[in-house]
Amino acid sequence: MSIRDPAGSHLISNSVSHFSVEDALTVNKNGQDSHTKTAHKINHDPWYQLGILLAVSFNGGYILGFSNLIMRPLGWIWGTVSLAVLAVLSLYASLLMANLHIIDGRRFIRYKDLMGFTLGRNMSHITIVLQFLNFVLGNVGFLLLSGRALKEIYLEFNESSTMSLQEFIIISGVLYFAFAFLVPHLSAMRVWCGISAVFTFIYIGILMKMSISNGQSNSKNYKLNGTSQQKVFNGLNGIAAIIFASNSGMVPELQATLKQPAIRNMHKALYFQFSIGLSIYYAVTIIGYWAYGSSVSEYILSDVSGAKWAKVLANAAMFIQSIISQHMFCAVIHETFDTRFSYKDEKEFSRRNILVRFILRSLFFTVNSFTAAMLPFLGDFVNLIGSLSLIPLTFIFPSLIYLKVKGQKISGAGKIWHWLNVIIFSCLTVATTVAALHSIVDNAKTYHVFANT
Repeated sequence: MSIRDPAGSHLISNSVSHFSVEDALTVNKNGQDSHTKTAHKINHDPWYQLGILLAVSFNGGYILGFSNLIMRPLGWIWGTVSLAVLAVLSLYASLLMANLHIIDGRRFIRYKDLMGFTLGRNMSHITIVLQFLNFVLGNVGFLLLSGRALKEIYLEFNESSTMSLQEFIIISGVLYFAFAFLVPHLSAMRVWCGISAVFTFIYIGILMKMSISNGQSNSKNYKLNGTSQQKVFNGLNGIAAIIFASNSGMVPELQATLKQPAIRNMHKALYFQFSIGLSIYYAVTIIGYWAYGSSVSEYILSDVSGAKWAKVLANAAMFIQSIISQHMFCAVIHETFDTRFSYKDEKEFSRRNILVRFILRSLFFTVNSFTAAMLPFLGDFVNLIGSLSLIPLTFIFPSLIYLKVKGQKISGAGKIWHWLNVIIFSCLTVATTVAALHSIVDNAKTYHVFANT
């Protein structure tokens, strides 16, 4: 029996010494698993629970900005081609990472541990920094989106509102904290995945109907604005946004929650995400751009016109869904802090562990809420996350690990393919990061901190 990597070569096989069969685990002298010490649950969830979680989380509030962040700077041709190509490459990279879950009989439940084992301590530290940058900035963006949703609801009933976006962000931060405190880990989200899916279909259904209706009567154009240099920077930002839209940078951590066989079950969850989940966000992205053209905003629900009740319901559904979906992207940070500071000999809802979780979660969301209120620029967060952290975590590091572990057993074509991935995506990381920083500098000239956008 063997499992193949997405390129077709044997990655995990009974006959390959570098890798082990699925149910193998390294144990220490006491018979305890030395690579699965965590305060959170592992080996617990069925594949469809994670598949639904991935699909609905990647269809959270961020998709309301993808028409603006992806299609507006890339246009119809480059936009649709980039969406298709990067979807295939993202699925390939995620499958490759899933296949690296067990090496030499060791199961790795954290990305940083896998990097440290294969490429050294320094790479482990780099991975930690990139992951935390990804999750913190991602959560800041979620807070900003939720704040905008609450503000849109309030404006429907009070057009002369004196409440600022920052006040709504603070309200969002309090509710995010409450959810993270009461739902301590991913395995506790089983019923919440279903609730999140319901609210996802509510606000996406309303948005799609209103956008199609508006698009039939709107006068619009699809011209790419700016000078040649600006178009290049904008296009690179659009590519970074696509990568952000499909990847988490935490495949090992998500895979650790799955029942055995973890690799096969992770494949099923990823196929669900990249089929059902991807088709939803692609539809919203393309229809939103068709309906509003180059004038589409970063928060498309502010563009739609229609019944007041529909706009209120869509914003409310998106707000509730984002409270749930943002929790997935904070799981690594919560798990790290809980494992480090919680009392291991007590249950997760013991008095002392409740106090520890309260302090850690409250500090995390207080800092993030303050950052979101101070820098309310959604596009900058998306572009910087996609460029600086997600490209290396998704495309570069898995190929480096594969090349290291397989060594001389890789065919010539396989080596060329994986080194091309490393080189091309390293160059893309530099180019898209420069573009993202360029956008931040431009916005700094236009907006001030704590701007009520």
